[in-house]
Amino acid sequence: MLQHLKNLDWLLAAAATTLVFFGLVSLYGSSGGDELLNFKKQVLWLAIGFFLMASISFFDYRILKNYTAPIVIFYAICLILLAGLLAFGATVRGTESWYKIGAITVEPVEFEKIAIILLLAKYFSMRHIEMYRIRHIIASGVYVLLPAILVILQREIGSVIVIISTWLGVMAVAGIKVKHLFLLGLLGAIIFLFSWNFLFHDYQRERLISFLNPASDPQGAGYNAMQSLIAVGSGGIWGKGLGQGTQTSLGFLPEPETDFIYAAIVEEMGLIGAAVLLMCFAFLFWRVAKILQDSHNNFARLVAAGFLVMLTSQTFVNMGMTIGITPITGIPLPFVSYGGSGMIALFAMLGILQSIKINK
Repeated sequence: MLQHLKNLDWLLAAAATTLVFFGLVSLYGSSGGDELLNFKKQVLWLAIGFFLMASISFFDYRILKNYTAPIVIFYAICLILLAGLLAFGATVRGTESWYKIGAITVEPVEFEKIAIILLLAKYFSMRHIEMYRIRHIIASGVYVLLPAILVILQREIGSVIVIISTWLGVMAVAGIKVKHLFLLGLLGAIIFLFSWNFLFHDYQRERLISFLNPASDPQGAGYNAMQSLIAVGSGGIWGKGLGQGTQTSLGFLPEPETDFIYAAIVEEMGLIGAAVLLMCFAFLFWRVAKILQDSHNNFARLVAAGFLVMLTSQTFVNMGMTIGITPITGIPLPFVSYGGSGMIALFAMLGILQSIKINK
């Protein structure tokens, strides 16, 4: 057991934990009174997540490589839970993406992202020499389309972007042809137009439109973007200090613990804090990329690639919406934003990566 723990990628674990601590510091600064409960909950989620990562690392990932059933069952359960939200989901922060069980909320899409990574890695690792056949792209697209439609119906566009980005990233690593990539882009445009006309809600269209010019409606659709830009711009070099951010502490910045936590961090920690946070993310990406590079089989390589794409795309979308370069879609910053479902799912995925590193 000691030898196993010694072989873990502790730098990977340290990078993820450091990002969590960034979120905890911001969460503590923006909390007060009873709201400190969220800080305590996040500490608990970190402890559970870290324990889960260590426990899963003892699991030999090659069982997933050799057997399809566990992955398919996990994917199906997540899909059923996503569908169940349409009837039993609770509305939290404007979306119907949560099950509420007492004081605990569970967001199935966070676990569906992991299921999709594993399923795509399994599918393409078995057919990597047939990537020239477009039917495999179509079949894998169906696996992605089913949860994507359910998530759109729950008003969660950000996760759809991450899911589709993960699919494209895994296919790119698997060896998709350029002409097929062009066809997928065309298909994506068609699906977007269909969603715009028949699936998107009015507020979702307004968010995307206000992205181009948030100042056109500063009290309406552009409010979140404007307040986020003010928070980021007012942080300066060193920031205003922990708990001293006016946009955050006075309630002008929306969702400073989840969707806009990056803006809260920049306001209170300034450019220096933002730079350190970005370096932590870069270090985390590098450790995942190293596991990808050192993987000895296609399944392991595609699992690592899928997780890397998921992390980078979600990080880019979240940070981008706080500084006005991507539309506001409502998506958490990995490891940093408050939330138990995302924390546990991410650390579980780290456990699988640790298993890949150890069981080469």
